[in-house]
Amino acid sequence: MHNYLEFEKGLAEIEGKAEELRAMARQNPEMDVEDEARALDAKAEELLKELYTTLTPWRKCLVARHADRPHCIDYIDALFQEYTPLAGDRNFADDHAIMGGLARFNDQPVVVIGQEKGNDTKSRIERNFGMARPEGYRKATRLMDLADRFGLPVVTLIDTQGAYPGKGAEERGQSEAIARATEKCLQIGVPLVAVIIGEGGSGGAVAFAAADRLAMLEHSVYSVISPEGCAAILWKDAEKMREAAEALRLTAQDLKQLGVADRIIPEEVGGAQRNREATIASVGKAIQSMLDELSGKSGKKLISARRKRFLEIGKKSLAA
Repeated sequence: MHNYLEFEKGLAEIEGKAEELRAMARQNPEMDVEDEARALDAKAEELLKELYTTLTPWRKCLVARHADRPHCIDYIDALFQEYTPLAGDRNFADDHAIMGGLARFNDQPVVVIGQEKGNDTKSRIERNFGMARPEGYRKATRLMDLADRFGLPVVTLIDTQGAYPGKGAEERGQSEAIARATEKCLQIGVPLVAVIIGEGGSGGAVAFAAADRLAMLEHSVYSVISPEGCAAILWKDAEKMREAAEALRLTAQDLKQLGVADRIIPEEVGGAQRNREATIASVGKAIQSMLDELSGKSGKKLISARRKRFLEIGKKSLAA
């Protein structure tokens, strides 16, 4: 059973009718409804393709936030072997919104770090819906330091609405922690590859995405602020989020054109939530490809190229 988004209501009706017919046939084996059900399946498939080839930026935001998309924990479980989580920032606490530790990726030792939103009420509360506090960013900084010390590539998986904006987080230095994590991304002399697997929001995402290579899933988004937040600031009306999403140029396609993203990882028709296994496999291939591109480069060359990359992004953005 799919969780349908607001723009998928027509699709939900068609797929629901097909399932109703098959349920009736299961109760009464004499009923022959398969031809009619298959016709509905074909109609649903056509509508799904139409919806997902004409997604607006706002609809892409909704898809990127879909609760059934694979989360950080799913990618780590499927793609990384011998994952050993490392906890705490050695200063205040362990932030469960941030996962990270030592692992093997295709038999190569790496450090993997990511934001985890949770997949049910209990885990979402425990993970704070993927919104990290300062200790989460300090944990990430500590893990990147560890990777640099032992010459291990770093893989980051980004999926957050943004850093947690609560009073306690501000009191403990949220902006400073984000800035330090971003700075650390730019300083380490090992390959750093990042994948935006859902929502890349605000400085909370940038702190993990200042990488040598950045890949985005086809229907992921990456922006300095959420469309709702942008609309509330610019128009004093959060309901203008559709206009804000258009103006922010936050889609993978826009960001590839601007030079912010290096590659777009295709998703199955209907989004990652409709074929989780295929999406995870595609992300694994992209990570391996990006690591291969950086293999053998010295720390000095990596740092220099990373710096140049972000300076070039600035030039392209100004030109656009």
